[in-house]
Amino acid sequence: MVGGQTTEQGDCSKFKGEIPHCCKKDPTVVDLLPGTPYNQQIANCCRGGVISSWVQDRGNAMSAFQITVGQAGTSNKTVRVPKKFTLKAPGPGYTCGPAKIVKQSKFIMPDKRRATQALMTWNITCTYSQFLAQKAPTCCVSLSSFYNDTIVNCPACTCGCRNSLIQPGTCVDLDSPHWASALSSSRKNIDTPLVRCTSHMCPIRVHWHVKLNYKEYWRVKITITNFNYRKNYTQWNLVAQHPNFDNLTQTFSFNYKALTSYGSINDTAMLWGVKYYNDLLMQAGPYGSVQSELLFQKDKTTFTFKEGWAFPRRIYFNGDDCVMPPPDAYPYLPSASSHMVIPICNLLTILTSLVLLVAYH
Repeated sequence: MVGGQTTEQGDCSKFKGEIPHCCKKDPTVVDLLPGTPYNQQIANCCRGGVISSWVQDRGNAMSAFQITVGQAGTSNKTVRVPKKFTLKAPGPGYTCGPAKIVKQSKFIMPDKRRATQALMTWNITCTYSQFLAQKAPTCCVSLSSFYNDTIVNCPACTCGCRNSLIQPGTCVDLDSPHWASALSSSRKNIDTPLVRCTSHMCPIRVHWHVKLNYKEYWRVKITITNFNYRKNYTQWNLVAQHPNFDNLTQTFSFNYKALTSYGSINDTAMLWGVKYYNDLLMQAGPYGSVQSELLFQKDKTTFTFKEGWAFPRRIYFNGDDCVMPPPDAYPYLPSASSHMVIPICNLLTILTSLVLLVAYH
């Protein structure tokens, strides 16, 4: 086996001479670490099990290993299709379908003058389900705007409740005198989130702020905050859906890629950090947030600040759907008529006072 290894060898007692790498019928294969000797490597291997998304870093979005199966024959009639694939990383929630025979793969020689062909090629598709990965949400969205003083926080108990009897001690209250000792003891179990005590109890909060309004443009500020004291998010990504992404003019400190998953409809964008600048979202604390501003060009046929149009339709963080506030809680645009009522009433009051004053004299 090259480019990977099985976690267990299994019972190889019936073999004599050269002992196989693994004799189990259902082996668990893991990637090799960076720095593996060259004679154990193949192309696209040895990433320590860490691969990027295809959009963020295509060069590091693949992982490969090579395995030689003994007693399998040398023709496409003797080789059996593998079954029951399971993808265990980067975490739970993945379900893999059956292997499907597809067109044979071709391999180009280094001199690019010759190509060899596989006897048989299979494709296995694995899909991710947030509901299989965890029962509770992992992120939420809060909203604010320049035209309204209201800050719409994440819905209460979005990812759990602070005084839950089921999971006591899963949050840290910074006002408590014992919060420092709670953080030091939390490192013993890094898999279970330990978040800052909030009303929403989510590890991740995405804040969308409608910042400025220009004649031809409008500006949004996005802030992603990590409330989890046990986890950094390396190469994080954010997917946002809004109808004005078809006229996104500039992003100031995030990378951007349009996702046109529905034909020509361009209302979805993928955002991620700039390498070596903000591609690492640190654990909760003074450095546990990243932010950027987005500049949109107005489309006069659709643009409005009314009825929450300026806020996103959906937000995803690292593939998980973030819980949005209810639409009736969005910061509303004060109507011009309501502002006109106050000056008219004041004017009537002044006129009435003047009339009474004149009548008095």
